[in-house]
Amino acid sequence: MPNPRMTLPTQAVLRTLLEDPSHEFYGLELCAAAGLASGTIHPILARLESLGWLRSRWEELDPHEAGRPRRRYYSLTSDGAVQALRALAQADARVARLGVLRPRFTGAQP
Repeated sequence: MPNPRMTLPTQAVLRTLLEDPSHEFYGLELCAAAGLASGTIHPILARLESLGWLRSRWEELDPHEAGRPRRRYYSLTSDGAVQALRALAQADARVARLGVLRPRFTGAQP
């Protein structure tokens, strides 16, 4: 199964979902929890769902009675949780390797 591009926003979404893999988040709730804008998060959710990492469902609600639009809820699939953990570990390892390869700026002049 291919991995999505592990951008920082994608990592933030996955880390948020992994905090409670059985929880269903609706879009704006996930935006707030991950600290991202809805314009950023919805394409990520669509990509993760197309890979089978997420499942979604529309809430059963009459928007007129509730006075708000229906919400679409997202949650990790069991395979998606495994894949997300693996992809985040790989991303963390890449960052750690870069830290070893890059000289640290100490502020001192040579």
